[in-house]
Amino acid sequence: MINFNLNNKVAIVTGGAQGFGYAITERFIKSGAKVVIWDIDEKEAKKTLEKISSKELSYQIVDVSNFEIINKSLLETEKKFGKIDILINNAGMAGMNTSVAKYPIEEWNKVVNLNLNSVFYCCKAIVPFMEKNNYGRIVNIASIAGKEGNPNASAYSTSKAGVIGLTKSLGKELALKNIAVNCVTPAAAKTRIFDQMTEEHINYMLSKIPRNRFAKVDELASLVTWLSSEENSFSTAGVFDLSGGRATY
Repeated sequence: MINFNLNNKVAIVTGGAQGFGYAITERFIKSGAKVVIWDIDEKEAKKTLEKISSKELSYQIVDVSNFEIINKSLLETEKKFGKIDILINNAGMAGMNTSVAKYPIEEWNKVVNLNLNSVFYCCKAIVPFMEKNNYGRIVNIASIAGKEGNPNASAYSTSKAGVIGLTKSLGKELALKNIAVNCVTPAAAKTRIFDQMTEEHINYMLSKIPRNRFAKVDELASLVTWLSSEENSFSTAGVFDLSGGRATY
């Protein structure tokens, strides 16, 4: 394992208690960062602190769909650490597997609000903190579904496509500053998000991956760690594929 240098960096990982977020949190701690997990599930957040067992790891209970709570939490983090260097927008949900014609409007709004609006809220809130320190790394976790569109997953696909667009827009806005904004488009991985999907949809996703397996959470964590490091001094507004060969562009 390559050890990327995140020494003395302060990172926030949304949805950091499970799945991709947990793997990223663990890798960040190993790389020397101080990590604050933002999660709405306090039970899982506490479990993560017990598993990783590091004095550099803490958590805040944050509803990332609430802009006021986000701002309040950022102020608390800055007060404690003096700065915020890294933001990983990972919190999300799969939503229902059904056709557009049958997709409940309430469910659509719920998925788009968590997967896309919350990323906008977090980015909007944290940019002034990073501009003040003339340093920042933002990595948004999108999905291959945002590039290709999975059938019977319209809300998820649309929300992740929106994350890609937001990443490109914000990255260009901040290109003349020492703030990099990138996103990653992984294929599915076997995390608890699979609990929200039908077996038919899971099999469909696997059938589209030329490597014939799902992504591993550690593989995503490795890429995200590099994107979050000072080594990534040029790439911004980028979309980094991690789809096992599925992506066609």
